Amino acid sequence: MTLLRYEDWTSPVRPVRREVLSVVPDDATEPPVLFVPGPAFGAWVFAEHWLGHAAGRGFPAHALTARAEGGLREYAHDVVQVAAALPRQAVLVGHGVGATIVARALGRYPARAAVLVSPVLDRWATLRHALTVNPAGTVPAVFGGRLRLNGRQVTADERVRPARLPSLKNPDKPVGDPPVLVVGSPDDKVVPRASLDRTAARYGGAPLLFPGMGHDLMTGDGWAEPIDAVLDWLGKELL
Repeated sequence: MTLLRYEDWTSPVRPVRREVLSVVPDDATEPPVLFVPGPAFGAWVFAEHWLGHAAGRGFPAHALTARAEGGLREYAHDVVQVAAALPRQAVLVGHGVGATIVARALGRYPARAAVLVSPVLDRWATLRHALTVNPAGTVPAVFGGRLRLNGRQVTADERVRPARLPSLKNPDKPVGDPPVLVVGSPDDKVVPRASLDRTAARYGGAPLLFPGMGHDLMTGDGWAEPIDAVLDWLGKELL
């Protein structure tokens, strides 16, 4: 079930061709997982390690690339449409701005569960934090431009596109009240630790932290530890 709101039918989102990468095990025993990167990244950031790893543990794994141009409404629309087309109720996993997209989509799609990885829900807290390590790439974003991450902030910086940061301080209540896990690192050079704590508290929990890792937990050294922890958590929550 998806929720149709007034704005959805009076001003429909422009359709686009969506890139979805998938790894589906022949003997899938778990619900599908839809990985959602922010517009600065792409489905490739999950395809390197996490898609295959999740599939190896029985989860049909899919990753969506955000449309080239759009806002939070359009991005969340795409997530809802892709999730609704899957054969079973999906788990949504968002990273960075992708976590913001997932947080909005949760108010429109009854996810089985959700995981917010290094979530960028508070635009200003993120910008203040980023200014301390990457002022040249951050100042344009302060004035409404695009944030350009550098090698001090992300592992795969040569493939990360500049992107605008939406803000979603007060997301809608998730449809169906699914369990929500917040995952991050206290050493993230994009999202401050306090933001992780606030986001997790909003969903009634505490963040699961991986010290020594950066913002893009999916590509750095030790990438297997966070995804295994996420899948272990799902295994317990979905019993």
